[in-house]
Amino acid sequence: MHSTSGSRRSFLKAAAGVAGAAALAEGSTAAAAEAADGVLMAYVGTFSSPLSDVLPTQVDLPPGNGRGIHLFEVDEDTGALRPAGIQEMGTSPSRLAINTAGTRLYSANETDRVGPDKEGTVTAFAINRADGKLAPLNSVRSGGAGPTYVSIHPAGKHLLVANYFGGSVAVLPILQDGSLGPATDVKTDAGKIGPTRATHAPPGSFAFSGHDRTHAHQILADPSGRFVLHVDLGLDKIFVWRFDPAAGTLSPGGSPFVSLPPGDGPRHVHFHPNGKWLYSIQEEGSTLVLFDYDGDTGTLSERQTLSSLPPGYAGSNFCSEILVSGDGKFVYAGNRLHDSIGIFAVGRDGQLKHVADEWTRGNYPRSFTFTPNGDFLYCCNQRADHVSIFRVNRRTGGLKFTGHYAPVGNPSHVAFLNLPRRP
Repeated sequence: MHSTSGSRRSFLKAAAGVAGAAALAEGSTAAAAEAADGVLMAYVGTFSSPLSDVLPTQVDLPPGNGRGIHLFEVDEDTGALRPAGIQEMGTSPSRLAINTAGTRLYSANETDRVGPDKEGTVTAFAINRADGKLAPLNSVRSGGAGPTYVSIHPAGKHLLVANYFGGSVAVLPILQDGSLGPATDVKTDAGKIGPTRATHAPPGSFAFSGHDRTHAHQILADPSGRFVLHVDLGLDKIFVWRFDPAAGTLSPGGSPFVSLPPGDGPRHVHFHPNGKWLYSIQEEGSTLVLFDYDGDTGTLSERQTLSSLPPGYAGSNFCSEILVSGDGKFVYAGNRLHDSIGIFAVGRDGQLKHVADEWTRGNYPRSFTFTPNGDFLYCCNQRADHVSIFRVNRRTGGLKFTGHYAPVGNPSHVAFLNLPRRP
């Protein structure tokens, strides 16, 4: 396996495959047990209206080419996507989460503006188990402006929301019918904003996106559900909260936060399957950080930092997604402007080693997701208005482009669901 730091032509040839048995992405693997004889659906969240009323530091500003949530059937032999309908929405459902039963889908509506505080909303949908179609149940306020991330607590009774423009996180109760109730808790971030120059920025970088105010970018529970973590890009911090499942509330953990290097801008985190290691990706610093995680106390201890980019890279880059393969052998890191997915091998001690980089075949990869069985990776190239599809190699950790694209305006996130085989 060779790293790709030369021409675009050599870059095209880089990396083949990915190791990982069941590579499972957050909120995208519901009802995986039906995979053997079912139909695999893909739901693609998009920016379906232009971002407006935003700060001048906002760097992506999608024009809103999507139409809502785009539905596809997946050819599990080739990875190709066949259009299966669109849930029309003009509120930019940019992040999706599906419950374990595969009966409900939730969307963070990033460009919705409700009330005097211009809050975003979250919508709950019922999923028709016969054809995968969506039926809206209700929409509620998200607890802040610009909700950019939703995840379901492991107990299945609460939805967690991160509001990017509001700099807040919220807990929404999931009611018996799957609809959402008003927030049971909202926490608003506060503190000293990091510098406009990232500590670990590549040489010549002008990457500056979130160090103007607080920006909650992600929220998720740890594997046990006892603690909830959320990332604030502007504060350069990962917060750790104790979660009260009865009240649906958050309280500071014993070690309530960990700080990243000033200006690096943590964006997303993902747990290793062993629950003991947490990997963080920094948007402006273009780094990956390994933390040891103590599940008894919720404490994070930093142990390794390395670049998300190939050796010798110079200039601007904005990191996006980070995922760990289902077998825990590889970590994948999204690079926007470099337009690549960096591939890193996980050592026995959890430390990462750069393996290769794969060109995403498009512009500005906002996120990527593995299919429930780990055979394919789907990359949302936000500015290229398509999803590109890669076959994964379980042995080497690389990715091989299938030649398939799915046209979707401003795609943001893909979530998968196995349905029963139709008669």
